Amino acid sequence: MASSGPIADPAMRTHPTHAFPALVALLALAACHSDPPMNDAPPTHPLLAPWSGPYGGVPPFDRMDLAELTPAVEEGMRLELAEIDAIADDPAPPTFANTIVAMERAGRALDRALVLYGIWSSNLSSSDFRTLQAELAPKLAAHRTRITQNAALFERIRAVHESPELASLTPQQQRLAWLVYTRFAKNGATLTGAAKERYAAINARLAQLHTAFSNNVLADEEGYVLYLREDQLGGLPDSYVRAAAAAAGERGRPGEYAVTNTRSSIDPFLTFSDQRDLRETVWRTFYARGDNGDEHDNNAIIAEILQLRDERSKLLGFGSYAEWQLQDRMAKTPARVLDLLETVWHAAVARVHEEVADMQAIADQESADEEGTGITIAPWDYRYYAEQVRQAKYALDSDQIKQYLQLGKLRDAMFFVAGELFGFAFTPVPAGTVPVFHPDVGVWEVTDRATGRHVGLWYLDPFARRGKRSGAWATSYRGHETFDGERSVLASNNSNFIAGAPGEPVLLSWDDAQTYFHEFGHALHALSSNVAYPTLNGGVRDYTEFQSQLLERWLLTDPVIERFLVHYRTGAPMPPELVAKLKRAATFNQGFATTEYLASALMDMRLHMVDPTGIDPRAFERSTLAELGMPAELVMRHRTPQFSHVFADEGYAAGYYGYMWADVLTSDAAEALAAAPGGYYDHDLANQLVACLFAPRNAIDPAEAYRMFRGRDARMEALMRDRGFPVPGDGR
Repeated sequence: MASSGPIADPAMRTHPTHAFPALVALLALAACHSDPPMNDAPPTHPLLAPWSGPYGGVPPFDRMDLAELTPAVEEGMRLELAEIDAIADDPAPPTFANTIVAMERAGRALDRALVLYGIWSSNLSSSDFRTLQAELAPKLAAHRTRITQNAALFERIRAVHESPELASLTPQQQRLAWLVYTRFAKNGATLTGAAKERYAAINARLAQLHTAFSNNVLADEEGYVLYLREDQLGGLPDSYVRAAAAAAGERGRPGEYAVTNTRSSIDPFLTFSDQRDLRETVWRTFYARGDNGDEHDNNAIIAEILQLRDERSKLLGFGSYAEWQLQDRMAKTPARVLDLLETVWHAAVARVHEEVADMQAIADQESADEEGTGITIAPWDYRYYAEQVRQAKYALDSDQIKQYLQLGKLRDAMFFVAGELFGFAFTPVPAGTVPVFHPDVGVWEVTDRATGRHVGLWYLDPFARRGKRSGAWATSYRGHETFDGERSVLASNNSNFIAGAPGEPVLLSWDDAQTYFHEFGHALHALSSNVAYPTLNGGVRDYTEFQSQLLERWLLTDPVIERFLVHYRTGAPMPPELVAKLKRAATFNQGFATTEYLASALMDMRLHMVDPTGIDPRAFERSTLAELGMPAELVMRHRTPQFSHVFADEGYAAGYYGYMWADVLTSDAAEALAAAPGGYYDHDLANQLVACLFAPRNAIDPAEAYRMFRGRDARMEALMRDRGFPVPGDGR
């Protein structure tokens, strides 16, 4: 990235809510390899069998039996090890075909079982599954380590990577060979003797700890519900009240109203409830998840995770876990990450102080009008008084906006954008045609609308329920490939919207609508893939959020507003004056959004850069925030004991900054789109967008892919303009 000014922050316009479960890396592998090649050996367990049915085969969600999961996974591991041993022991000299391509074919049966494992972990968790998961997680970690530490296999990989043959391969094949070699080298393939054994033991223990952390957070979310009486509903929108009544009824408490301990329930309550004591209760409970000194407390688990990650990194010759993690990311070094995060911190905090002053003025006026005792803005007041400021400054009522944000209409809007940019058509799959794992799940066939060619399926699981991870995420059950025959994509979006009463439309907040588009961007990234090999469907962590963040920008384009942001009762489009208010308020509350995100990102980096010997996570969090000058009126978006992105697996560990890094790209690319002759729907630029930034997945170095699209590196100034922060000079 190039900049003539300071590095800026992309604190999320939509909140980073991808609460992925433990073993994300393992499930991502399943997404890459889940469909069998033509020569797939027949497995002995039914959950390992090649997928059958329409659309190139689909997951057998109708045949999920938890009692069969452990034997299926264990048999799948045995089969994969046999395939890996055959590659490693091949007497023929190593070549790209008999080593790298052969590895792409290995493990198909296990990957199919892991797709079901992922559904139980993310969407259908139960106490029985968590017991099973605690037993399987270390076994799966040991299995992965055994493959990575297969010395004969790595020597063949190294030989291909260093072979003259490499020069004769296609760019995709060269990228694949490099990725496989780098992945093995990064994960301990070069270790020997005692270091090799210790590395394996650390991985097994980390798998146990990640699982325990994740389950503790889920237990604290499921274990607390605040039930309200009718006289405690002051300020809450009708849509929230109806959803809360339905949630209470589902829990056997008819006539009451349930506030569940998940972000999708908590955030609107904190925004609208005029009961300050209840706001404090709800806030304290939510932000104490994993930090209650009981059997679900995560602090000791965090300390051990940090120590083991640090020890493992040093076995590989790195000074810290952060150095190890960033070696193959766009950022490359912790110093570059901290430069990005810390440069904007002071501007964000300064904006928070301005926002708090505005809120305090309203709170003081309310107190004077009511002749009551004045209050000082506290964290449980921030969203509530920010909403009052929004209405006062912009005459913008969040509940009024929600009336134009219907879940079904927003889904149709996403389909429209996908059609205009990608040429995709989405057609509902008739019920019963494709198995689903819950009645809430819908399925659509995705086709090329110009040719009718089948592209894949899109699954949507929209609603919160017991046993489902909080947040929103995207995953794939099968990725695109062509090297053994073309395989179509099975993509999935998962949310935690609160289902309304029967027959009532589900209305979303503006933030939730942006998140909906964001996650759909991940699905489009998968569906647009043109790569030949499964591994190339992966991604670089600080780049893969870029495509999804960019898709959010289409939510406020004129065609979407006119056709899909319509009133849930009258069907009238959002009036121009309300649209104008939304656009004027685009930088509203960016101090809060930026600072709560930055605090979590900085905490993640600092935790993974220090010597963690004897670390007390709770004390470290307090001292770090004090050193940073964290405003007292808000808290980290994800406090350390509930930071599932970082401690439920390693996907975002020393990598949560990636949302910001990606949003620098987003802001820069958005300015190119806005300046195009056809704006965001410019045909030529849309084709370039798909060809350079979506379809290649990880077959091209991300920095080079962006330069192919933009003609230069991204510039930080665009992001500063987006956030409404001061921009020294102008880098346009």
